[in-house]
Amino acid sequence: MTDLKKRSLLQAAALSALAAAALVGCGKKEEPAPAPAPVAAAPAPAPKPEPLKIAFAYVGPVGDGGWTFAHDNGRKAIEKEFGDKVVTSFVEKVPESADAERVIRDMVTQGNKLIFGTTFGYMEPMLKVAADNKGVKFEHATGYKTAENLRTYDSRTYEGAYMAGVVAGKMTKNNTLGVVGSVPIPEVIRNINSFTMGAQSVNPKVKTKVVWVGEWFNMTKETEAATALINGGADILFQNTDSPAVLKTAEAMNKRAFGWDSDMTAYGPKAHLGSAVINWAPYYTKAVRDALDGKWATGQVWWGVKEGAIDMVSLAADVPDETKKKIDEIKAGLKDGSFSIWKGPITDNTGKEVVAKDQVADDKFLGGINFYVKGVEGKVPGGDKK
Repeated sequence: MTDLKKRSLLQAAALSALAAAALVGCGKKEEPAPAPAPVAAAPAPAPKPEPLKIAFAYVGPVGDGGWTFAHDNGRKAIEKEFGDKVVTSFVEKVPESADAERVIRDMVTQGNKLIFGTTFGYMEPMLKVAADNKGVKFEHATGYKTAENLRTYDSRTYEGAYMAGVVAGKMTKNNTLGVVGSVPIPEVIRNINSFTMGAQSVNPKVKTKVVWVGEWFNMTKETEAATALINGGADILFQNTDSPAVLKTAEAMNKRAFGWDSDMTAYGPKAHLGSAVINWAPYYTKAVRDALDGKWATGQVWWGVKEGAIDMVSLAADVPDETKKKIDEIKAGLKDGSFSIWKGPITDNTGKEVVAKDQVADDKFLGGINFYVKGVEGKVPGGDKK
């Protein structure tokens, strides 16, 4: 073998060895990269609380323009205040009878946990249903019986009645006022008396005639009663009924009248002297917040001008400025406690003293009034005082 050939073979062998070494190096097993640290799973969001279901039982239609309309405005106010934290519903025109118990029990069945009954005649039905449903909170308007899960609430409507009386006493031309009454319970009798007392505070010659209709909402009977009062000499009408029928009758017969529970100006703009209104929103907001915060407790609540629940609004342009100023003074006095409507001496219409001089009637007294004050003609009807 020649040296040249031998040299070529040696070079080839060397190159092969180098290639093999390179292949071995390339095939070397690498250490795996460290696994990434596990990421902690985000906690699942807490389930959103179920909204509080709230139901309202109304004695009249929501469009009555007065009592029920005012309550429904309060319901709308809590929807606006609490948003998706609440779900509200209502049943209108629920009679003060066995039907009330049936409707309220149905509200419980539908899952409502806070139920408002908005008229005096629901008292006994609500007591029965509350006794059978301890996990539900009940609120009864204008009543006086409570239970561990039944609270009562009311507005001091007599404050609005008194202010209306002050206006009527100044505006009457013949000193004869008329009142259309619903049912003769202390609440309504108290309002008739307060209206008369307000009128007599500025005009001692005033006398008040009353016609009772026996119902809260009956536009036909309210119209007939208003007509009878006007025909009997009354030139200014007041009411403790739920519809605008009295104001509309006064408008048609060229007399003056007041709105009640809600601003009724639009129903008789020429006749309208002012409206004694109820604002249920402050109380309904409190009641719902109590329930949501777990602070709800039974008891009796009675709010008026001081708490923003009662007001006299939309006084007519022809009401004298001095009278408007007097109304403002009364509101201020009721707010700060410097003025009391039922402060003696006060006598009934037989001359008997019922509140002594300088004494202020307490709520127990006001809650049991069953007499007419001086200036109101006739006698309080007998029968069921509920």
